[in-house]
Amino acid sequence: MTAEDVAAPGPTGSARDGVARVLLVDDDPLLARVVSRYLQRHGLETEWVSDGQAALAAVERHRPDLVLLDVMLPGRHGHHVCRDLRVRWDLPVLMLTALGDEDARVAGLEAGADDYVCKPFSPRELLLRIRSLLRRTASGNTSLPQLIRDGDFSLDLSRRETRVGQRILPLTAREHDLLQFLMQHPGVNFTRQELLERVWGWSHGDLSTVTVHVRRLREKIEDDPARPMRLLTVFGVGYRYEYREQQ
Repeated sequence: MTAEDVAAPGPTGSARDGVARVLLVDDDPLLARVVSRYLQRHGLETEWVSDGQAALAAVERHRPDLVLLDVMLPGRHGHHVCRDLRVRWDLPVLMLTALGDEDARVAGLEAGADDYVCKPFSPRELLLRIRSLLRRTASGNTSLPQLIRDGDFSLDLSRRETRVGQRILPLTAREHDLLQFLMQHPGVNFTRQELLERVWGWSHGDLSTVTVHVRRLREKIEDDPARPMRLLTVFGVGYRYEYREQQ
């Protein structure tokens, strides 16, 4: 972050129709000020709270379009806050972490985060990640079929809902994107790198991100996640989706 970012004046902060709203949860006032002003300068409305309890109250009060959540929070760890958010609301969560090792990133994804950014980060990279998540949680392309079925399992693209019978499955935005892509290409084998690029638009990234999301999807859509029947591993290649019923 540059001195220009720190000193840059922000807008009035008044809400405008059609402006995406970001809730920033971080106990560092300087970082919160820098990030808030940068996002505001690029057309996003922001609200800042400093701990997990305040974050849950803020989402309850007026639901944001995205939560930007620090891992190391006072009182309640960011991973626990992320799980609480997932239980109650369906909204994208991007985690901020000072821990750059793979285990730390995987832990954030397993807690339900859609994406993560490691500190120190570039404000521009953060903005790109936020915009990518917001695009992917917007309404789907209406030129495509809006309901994909596989027996009693269905994916509603317009509502971004996944159901088994009448039960709605709590998928994250990135889980939904991955499942939608694979269901729209049944029987096709994809490497983890291809999935990173074609589903999330990442030319570079941690391949374990795909592994974690596949595992979490199996826990939600498979009768026996240890012996998947839909989301299959292709050894030495990657993954593919197989319909249980003939299409």
